Amino acid sequence: MTRRVFYSFHYAPDNWRASQVRNIGAIESNQPARDNDWETVTKGGDKAIEKWIADQMNGRSCVVVLIGTGTANRKWINHEIVKGWNEGKGVLGVHIHNLKNSGGKTSTKGDNPFEHVTLQSTGAKLSSIVKVYDPAGLDSTAVYNTIKNNLEAWIETAIAIRAKY
Repeated sequence: MTRRVFYSFHYAPDNWRASQVRNIGAIESNQPARDNDWETVTKGGDKAIEKWIADQMNGRSCVVVLIGTGTANRKWINHEIVKGWNEGKGVLGVHIHNLKNSGGKTSTKGDNPFEHVTLQSTGAKLSSIVKVYDPAGLDSTAVYNTIKNNLEAWIETAIAIRAKY
């Protein structure tokens, strides 16, 4: 089954890595804002950004947080995680630091962004519920293949986990 998912990621440093994951054919993803479009959205302030995120998340069954070096505890990443969870969507994280960027470089592993989100209902950190995957591989191609071969199952697992809460 092809799922429609929302990808959350730190745009500036990780858009190249994120585009690799988003282009995996088994998953239908949301379309990213182009630089000019994003500038227009951000000029509208927080309400415009919230509306853009809400529009992009509409009809999605899962939020996939692509975790780069600086993804954790960013305002809009946290917002997307909370919004997805509160709307009953599956939520998961995938480390992308070992994928190469446009310059052929990898980066350092980022912190778990779910450590920074606490469930209001129980006080538990979302990191105690949500799965985060660190794809295996000795190079960028192997890491990509691990993501490609497992992403669909990871999404189904996240949706099943969310259904329990």
